[in-house]
Amino acid sequence: MTIERDDEEQDVLEGDEGAPEVGRHRDVGREMLETPLGELKRSPPVTVAPTATVARAAELMRTRKVGAVLVKKGRALVGVFTERDLVMRAMATRRWAGAPVKKFMSPKPETLKLGDPVAYALNKMSVGRFRHVPLLDASGALVGMVSIRDIVDFIVELCAEEILNLPSAPELAIARTPDGG
Repeated sequence: MTIERDDEEQDVLEGDEGAPEVGRHRDVGREMLETPLGELKRSPPVTVAPTATVARAAELMRTRKVGAVLVKKGRALVGVFTERDLVMRAMATRRWAGAPVKKFMSPKPETLKLGDPVAYALNKMSVGRFRHVPLLDASGALVGMVSIRDIVDFIVELCAEEILNLPSAPELAIARTPDGG
């Protein structure tokens, strides 16, 4: 015996009515264009003075588990000192550990505002080939930094069902036989 249902009833049976769209049903590009950077989960900013030693900046990055520190002179942002600056610039010189961070930092970094969309940060990072962008509030005051990791976490959250349910190894995702073996 077959039971026929109309389309509306069938839709209700197949999924929760009114449930938010997740994963591949969600438009990730639109979410990145519509979500302001201020909504991303991120760590509080770690700052140093331009006169701080490279060793001090490296120690702060290690203990705070961040890939960059913001360099401030008073209230003004004057640079960013990153892991890349440490390895590619500072460590290539003698007596780098005691040298001031201002000697190796990336000066006058590009910034974004908390209200700017996530997509703008991703664009700046891709075009500029950097992994951290300082964030300013509406008045121009430094309030933090967004990292590529923050953006990856945001994308994973958008597609959590697909990404977090992947097998631990890519080769396990391919079924070799119709029964999954």
